[in-house]
Amino acid sequence: MTATEATMTKQNNSKPQAPGGPVWDWAAGHGPVTGALSATTGAFAVATTSAATGMPPGWALAIGAAGAIGHTAAGIRLKNAGRTIAARAASWLVGAGWTTWAVTNGPLSWPALGSLAAIGVGMATATRSTNLYEEAREEEALVAEERAVAAELSAERRAIAEEWVDRIKRVCGLTVRVLAVEHWPTGTGFTIDAELPGAATYDQIAARAAVLSSDAHLPHGCTATATPGIHQGRTLIDVSTVNALEAESTYPADYAPLSVLTGIPWGYRSNAEQILTYLREQCALVVGPTGSGKTNMVHVILAGFARATDVLTFVIDLNAGSAGLSWVLPALQHQPAEGERRVRPGIDWLAGSVDEAHTMLDAVLRIGHQRKISYQALMAREDTDLLPIGPTIPQIMLVIDEGAEILTSNDKPLKKLAAKILEVIRMLRAMGIRTVLTALGSTGSVLGNLMIRREAKVRVALTGGEKEGMDLGKLFPGSRGLKVDQAPYKGAGFMGTPESPAALFKTWRILPSQIREIVTATSERHPILDAVSAKAAGEDYARRWDADRIAWMGNPQPAGPAPGTAGEEPRRGLNLSALRDDRAADATSGAGSEVDRLADQFMREIDEQFGTTTEPTRGEPRPERERSQRPGLNLSALRDEGDDSPQPGPVAGRDGGPDWLPDAIAAIAAAGAAGMKPSAVADHVGRSRQAVREVLKAAAERGELVYRDNGPHSVYVHPDHA
Repeated sequence: MTATEATMTKQNNSKPQAPGGPVWDWAAGHGPVTGALSATTGAFAVATTSAATGMPPGWALAIGAAGAIGHTAAGIRLKNAGRTIAARAASWLVGAGWTTWAVTNGPLSWPALGSLAAIGVGMATATRSTNLYEEAREEEALVAEERAVAAELSAERRAIAEEWVDRIKRVCGLTVRVLAVEHWPTGTGFTIDAELPGAATYDQIAARAAVLSSDAHLPHGCTATATPGIHQGRTLIDVSTVNALEAESTYPADYAPLSVLTGIPWGYRSNAEQILTYLREQCALVVGPTGSGKTNMVHVILAGFARATDVLTFVIDLNAGSAGLSWVLPALQHQPAEGERRVRPGIDWLAGSVDEAHTMLDAVLRIGHQRKISYQALMAREDTDLLPIGPTIPQIMLVIDEGAEILTSNDKPLKKLAAKILEVIRMLRAMGIRTVLTALGSTGSVLGNLMIRREAKVRVALTGGEKEGMDLGKLFPGSRGLKVDQAPYKGAGFMGTPESPAALFKTWRILPSQIREIVTATSERHPILDAVSAKAAGEDYARRWDADRIAWMGNPQPAGPAPGTAGEEPRRGLNLSALRDDRAADATSGAGSEVDRLADQFMREIDEQFGTTTEPTRGEPRPERERSQRPGLNLSALRDEGDDSPQPGPVAGRDGGPDWLPDAIAAIAAAGAAGMKPSAVADHVGRSRQAVREVLKAAAERGELVYRDNGPHSVYVHPDHA
């Protein structure tokens, strides 16, 4: 029996037995014991039958000789060892000899039976010994083959090691000892594990990365990057030989579920290995100038959050909400068939204005503070100081496009917004609320905030070859040898996390069609905000998809010119309903009503299927809000034609103000949220600054204007823009 047969026998014998008793495998080979038993019982049966029938004894000897010759030939063909071939041939001959003797002298005597038993024991022992020897020979052959392959690879690795030891000594002045060279599975490079001499550190090699790459004649975009090794006396040198960042790769089509606890993929390294970000406790900062692929990177980030089963994404984008519209509109525009469930947006809340951003941040702060109070018992039971995040208590990821610029803005409304963002970053880490900020560059003004540098440990710099405003030394302190020209491709740059030092990377290109696919594929995967948080967020969160708050999403395109006005100079000034053409007003009203209808329908279906709101008057007409009454503008457009009589309103010397005040209020309203300084108003109406200040102050006290105190930059703002 060969070693393979013996192994098969062991495997078959190790199979679990059926409840009714052992199951015999008649196709299995014989082991040492069953083989010897089969041979001895067969010889005894042949000897007994032959003696009873008078068969010539020589026949048994001839059959045994034929069996010995056949097994010898088979052993030679299978390249068995000589001892194995001899043992099997001897078993045939000994068995045939005993059968011949037993036929002649009778098989039923005690000497015949005793000798047959001794022959069986000898056969079993010999078979076991030869099987073990054959297994040892097979293992030795495999080891020898592996040793040969290793020797061949070792020759290549030794050549690489010798080459890089000489290069590092020549370029860096260090004599390292290479302990291992590992080729990347992708075939795009290799890693050198080197031991540093004496008191040398790995950054002495990292600082000369560009020179090492040039000395090795690596292709453009390929680098030799030194990173910390298993301890401070060793370093890992990643050498890329194929530029994996040059080609554009689309976002992986596998939209499998993810978790913030197990990492969200944001891109891949030069060795084609994915980079995972762990944002349970960390915030993130993504910088990139215009044209570097920052918007695409934001969509990749939102795609990862949409795939997660324990993340709800809130997005603030003061640029008309463009970063989040692609993740909301597929749900708003979806018309479900009969029996089909409504598609939920890929993000849970979108703020496209300063007011909505304030509303969102106030709700987030309330959620965080309430979680601290309500989940104390849960954290005590779990013996942790971090809120256990999962599908039932999801993490809230606040993505703020160009949020770093908001934090550094000198505009008073944005300063209030920045204060709330910083409070979220500073206070709500343990409660599972983290932020992802983007910026146009890694400048001192952006990174000057200690809170950003301390909390945003996940950092991305999309360079796209742009050198202005890309100070990689400030963004990745302690990392040396990083150069912008190493990543001249759109979507490429450098990325560093607490788990992975700063190095080259590239993000995937995500297509608009993929965004729609992800929104649809992950619709039922999004978690629901836990009851404690939903109650704390209140109506601001429950009504986030109300028609009046999302109406701006339904008409993103500006209206075209009115009929008959092609080529005319557009009229400047306020967009007053009194000055609009009736037909245009009707069309605008119809478009708005259609948007309101779709939004109301969308909100009702969301409520019915997911229960995300707790509106008490669902299904009933919502009462109109009470608005404070204030005197309107004295507009000439509202006066009857031909009426030259003085109009009632403010005149000089009365409480309403002088006759130039309506013109001043109209100018301030036209200035929008920026407002106008008193000096600018004085120049506009042709009056002294002192007189204008007194009249504007009185108008502010009456509620016709709002005074925004900002020292020398103080302005007056119309209440509609306050």
